Amino acid sequence: MCEDTHGIGRRALFVTGAAAALTLGSVSFAAADGQDQGDQGDQGTRRTATIRGTLPPGSPDFVYVPVEVPSGVREIKVAYTYDKPSVPAGTQGNALDIGLFDEHGTDLGGRGFRGWSGGARSEFFVRADDATPGYVPGPVREGTWYVALGPYTVAPQGLSYELTITLTYGEPGETPRPVYPPSRAVGRGRAWYRGDCHLHSWHSDGRRTPAEIAALARAAGLDFINTSDHNTHTSHPHWAGEAGDDLLVLLGEEITTRNGHVVALGTEPGTFVDWRYRARDNRFGTYARRIRRAGGLVVPAHPHATCIGCGWKFGFGEADAVEVWNGPWTPDDEVTLAEWDNLLVASVREGRTWLPAMGNSDAHRDPDVVGLPQTVVLADDLTREAIQDGIRAGRSYVAESKNVSLSFTATGGKGQHAGIGERLEAGPDTPVTIRVEASGAPRCTIRIVTDQGALFTSDPLPVTGSGTAEWHTTPAYAAYARAELRQETAVGPLPGVMAAFTNPIFLGHR
Repeated sequence: MCEDTHGIGRRALFVTGAAAALTLGSVSFAAADGQDQGDQGDQGTRRTATIRGTLPPGSPDFVYVPVEVPSGVREIKVAYTYDKPSVPAGTQGNALDIGLFDEHGTDLGGRGFRGWSGGARSEFFVRADDATPGYVPGPVREGTWYVALGPYTVAPQGLSYELTITLTYGEPGETPRPVYPPSRAVGRGRAWYRGDCHLHSWHSDGRRTPAEIAALARAAGLDFINTSDHNTHTSHPHWAGEAGDDLLVLLGEEITTRNGHVVALGTEPGTFVDWRYRARDNRFGTYARRIRRAGGLVVPAHPHATCIGCGWKFGFGEADAVEVWNGPWTPDDEVTLAEWDNLLVASVREGRTWLPAMGNSDAHRDPDVVGLPQTVVLADDLTREAIQDGIRAGRSYVAESKNVSLSFTATGGKGQHAGIGERLEAGPDTPVTIRVEASGAPRCTIRIVTDQGALFTSDPLPVTGSGTAEWHTTPAYAAYARAELRQETAVGPLPGVMAAFTNPIFLGHR
């Protein structure tokens, strides 16, 4: 075993073209050709190095520890600890993420990416035939590898860490060929399909296996899901056995930057998208286009969540949809809903493209509920492309569970008809009837919201949960209309917790 201490004097600060990064002095291992090579285990000779260091407040987003890996290595294993001193109330404590890059390097774009576990694990391994969830199996080749540290927050006292790196020598084994889930399931033709597109497995900071998530998705009445582990794509081949005729599994990633999170929805199998940049680096557009080139949708997630680094700072110009409702309805969802509605107002007044809304559970572990909420999409079939087309076009609504259903239509005086996400082509003074049919929402009220605000609120629905409401308007008075189902309120004038909401129907000629 060898030990090393990384002091401030050994640091070399450089800029990668994105966030500032820090590279420390390299860790070297002798070749396994002598007698004094460390412990002899069942899998071959092992060499271990321990590295200690301290990061001060204001450290760069990423700190790379180079590791010189000699030939003949079968497995690399990394374990780490760091101190968590007490801090005053309102002061950030220590949080240190970790990941691994191979001999291809740490350049932005991720060619050398071999895995990321954030702060979810204290150790991981990589070898040709297997790897810790969140990491990519494959040969451990000779060259300079990098343990990536992400000091998410640093206490005023600094962040002291200890890394233990173990190399095991021996025959490498064979890397399994990945098998991915199919891009279609047995659908019902053009129909409404329910899905949850923001889910976390044990390949990032979730605690559920893909099999457990799939079982919960079926119980929630879902027709499709999208994988979205933080900053890694390694779960993709592990979903092949969980898809079926009754469940379409789309593949993606939650790109978790320091300035907000974005869901890559339905990318090609094996697609990895880098996350190591901030809004000031002007790199987000590059990676949004990377998602689209890989066949995915760009969906900013929980834009006003209160977690550190969750606030969305990249704007919505590159988005295909926005996650307005994330998990159980909370005040930050209410703020996001108001922001989204303002975007709708701006789009109709400025003649710009509008941004559809969706909702997802962001479920990680018990008691998080898969399918709370769920996006209900009108699609031509249960395929990746058809579901994405429906989401992109805004032919969808969001509901708290499989029990809640909505029908929302607009009808003109000459028989014109439009549904969710569509436009009712009619003159400015044409009488328009807006109709909402709801089920599964006992005691909820129906609200109709337009570019002029909330203009209609119904009486509470009966305890059966089913009911209908109609409202009459003209395109001159309302440029669009959308519907909400709200739960009862205990006190005050504020609307109740959301049970469902729709994307808009636009009224009048373009």
